[in-house]
Amino acid sequence: MTAAEALRSAVPRLAAAGVEDAGRDARLLLAHALAVSPDRLTLHLPDEMTAPQARAYEEALLARIARQPVAQITGRRLFWGLPFRVTRDTLDPRPETEVLVAEALSRPFRRILDLGTGTGCILLSCLSETPDAQGLGVDVSEAALAVAMENSRNLGLSDRARFLRSDWFSAVDGVFDLIVANPPYVAQAEMEGLSPEVRDWEPHLALTPGGDGLDAYRTIAGGAVARLMAGGRILVEIGPTQGQAVAALFREAGLTDVRILTDLDGRDRVVAAEKPVGNRCIAA
Repeated sequence: MTAAEALRSAVPRLAAAGVEDAGRDARLLLAHALAVSPDRLTLHLPDEMTAPQARAYEEALLARIARQPVAQITGRRLFWGLPFRVTRDTLDPRPETEVLVAEALSRPFRRILDLGTGTGCILLSCLSETPDAQGLGVDVSEAALAVAMENSRNLGLSDRARFLRSDWFSAVDGVFDLIVANPPYVAQAEMEGLSPEVRDWEPHLALTPGGDGLDAYRTIAGGAVARLMAGGRILVEIGPTQGQAVAALFREAGLTDVRILTDLDGRDRVVAAEKPVGNRCIAA
C-alpha cells in the first residue's frame, strides 16, 4: 500500500469517529508514522509503506479514533515556533496561550517565575527570546516537571531554566520581575462539556480546581505581591468568562494597572497586572 492509499482510507475512519479535522490529523499521523516532517509528506505519498510504517500508522489511527490528542500520539507540539514534548501528564500547549507569551515579551525582564509550568512552554518560549533572563518553573506534578526539564534540555535552555516541585508559591523563594501562569480554570460544572480529547486524555489536575474554577487565581493573587519586585508584572491565562472576576481578585490583592487582554478570536484570554512601585516587597 502506498502512503497516498493509506491516507485516503484513514480520513473517513477518523471522520466517522467524530474527529473534527480528519484530513489534517490523518496527514500529521501519517508523517509521524513515516518519520518525515509534515511539510515534506507530499513528496512521500507515492512511496510504498513498509510493514513497520503501516503498523505504526494503524496504531496511531486507532489512538486518534479513541480521541487521544494528536500531540500525545506524536509526542510533540509546536508552540511559539518551538517543538515541545507532550505527554498525558501535561496540558497540550494551545495557540491561545501565545497571547500571554507575546505580552510577557512586550517589556524586558530578568527573572521570570512560571506557576504550574506543565511542559514549560510559557517559560521556555519567553527565555528563548530573552538571552539575559533566568527562569523558574514550578509544578506539583513530578511527571510534568520531568517533561519540562526534557524540553529545556532539547531547546538548549537548561542553563537558564530551573524547575522545582511546588504547590504554587509554597516552595518558592526570592522575587521576580515577571510571574506567568496558565492555571487550572475550568469550573467543575463545565468539565462534562469539554471535548473528549481534553476531558478524557489531559490531566484533570491541570484543567480544573473544582468549584467555580477560580481557586487557583485566589491563591496566585494572594501570593503575588510578596514574590514580585516593585513594578513587576503578573500575567495569567483565563477562561473567556473569567476576566472581570480575576481582575477583581488582583485589585483586591493590591495589584494595579489591571488589564484584560483578548485572543485572536476576541475572547478574554489574559489578565495582566503590576505591583505598585511604592510597595515594599515582603518576602514570605
